[in-house]
Amino acid sequence: MDPTIFKAYDIRGIYPDQISEEDAWKIGYASAQFLRSMLHGYERGLAHRQAICVGRDMRTHSQAITTSLIAGMNATGANVIDIGMIDTPQMYFAINHLGSCGGVQVTASHNPAKYNGFKISGLDARPVGIDTGMKDIQHLAMALLHTKGIAKGSVKQRDLTDEYKSHVLKFLKPKKRKLKIAVDASNGMAGKMIPAVFGKLPMEIIKLNFEHKGEFKHEPNPLVEENLSELKRVVKKQKCDFGVCFDGDADRLMVVSEKGKPIACDLLTALMTPYFLSIAPKSAVVYDLRSSRIVPEQIVKNGGTPRRERVGHAFMKKTMRDRRAIFGGELSGHFYYRDNYYADSGLITLVHLLNIINDTKVPISELIKPLKKYHSSGELNFEVEQKQAKMDELAKKYKDGEIDYLDGITVQYKQWWFNCRPSNTEPLLRLNAEAKTKKMLTEKLDQLKGCLGKPV
Repeated sequence: MDPTIFKAYDIRGIYPDQISEEDAWKIGYASAQFLRSMLHGYERGLAHRQAICVGRDMRTHSQAITTSLIAGMNATGANVIDIGMIDTPQMYFAINHLGSCGGVQVTASHNPAKYNGFKISGLDARPVGIDTGMKDIQHLAMALLHTKGIAKGSVKQRDLTDEYKSHVLKFLKPKKRKLKIAVDASNGMAGKMIPAVFGKLPMEIIKLNFEHKGEFKHEPNPLVEENLSELKRVVKKQKCDFGVCFDGDADRLMVVSEKGKPIACDLLTALMTPYFLSIAPKSAVVYDLRSSRIVPEQIVKNGGTPRRERVGHAFMKKTMRDRRAIFGGELSGHFYYRDNYYADSGLITLVHLLNIINDTKVPISELIKPLKKYHSSGELNFEVEQKQAKMDELAKKYKDGEIDYLDGITVQYKQWWFNCRPSNTEPLLRLNAEAKTKKMLTEKLDQLKGCLGKPV
């Protein structure tokens, strides 16, 4: 088994070279052992707590991998609830709705079609990552010498579509007007879930790339702007109120305004903040440290408590839960909700956007306009072998700024700031910078590039 498939937050690799059916069996065995070991006290006696939920995405090899994964789980004596082909947020719903000890979603999210993988969640859909069990699962899976075992556990099929639909739509407010939106499913799971959940609502949905043919018309990563080309064109041509593009497993999205312009996800966090703080006044709102300063400013302005956090869903979800935050947003397009088990959801994000747009006659571009107070670099990557040494160099060079090390190094000045953090898997440093003016941003980026080199 290739050890590089075990990432910080999930397991992912090329099928079948890095992730085969044999690997899936071993990961199933190891993940079942780990998830069941997390049960304590009286919960051990509850049959539903002993069960593990399993779901999969639409990739052509996901069914075969899922079959092997379940076989490995059954060999440990674990009972499995197979909830079929679903979006990843439905896994979080299923674990809580059914009260299981955890679940595994077979998916490679936004990666190309040749990839596959596993997202593992524990009790209450808490993420299993490198610091919360992934190392244990890796150690056990790689120690297994064979993939043979008697199936001691059972498998039950459950279709939770109706229950999941009710859960998502309970957040939808009565509509004052009929909206028209374009949805690019990226040939991913949104192609199944949007019709199932939103199909009978009084709104017009223009569907793009809803088919599942084992390939992607464009890479299912909405953060890459070229993947939004078709959506931008259709939104303008069809005069839509806005457009959304989902990633492969539909746990995140990007939004395009009625003018066909992508809206940065930190600005969406800022836009949605007053809405959520009107629902739960004085609550905490969590944001990742790459976000624009407009985000904490909006949180404070609307009476909330800003909570800045490291990049990554495991850190965001933990802080959401610890602070009982009403809402959280990441620059990557993940949005988190207290009333969704502190988990992220692309579909629920769409519901809340519909609520916000429906409550005003102002186009979304006009709602975003006053939030564009600062100029951002976006995320730039630099190839650096000695990552820590380079960050130490930055700390020395910018020692007159306010420095913290929450995630990499962040240096803040009154008029500008930057964060430089290391990649978990590659010899890369990732830079995000923001300044009060475009001229200042250009000047500061030139300085930083003098230290880091040319972006790759």
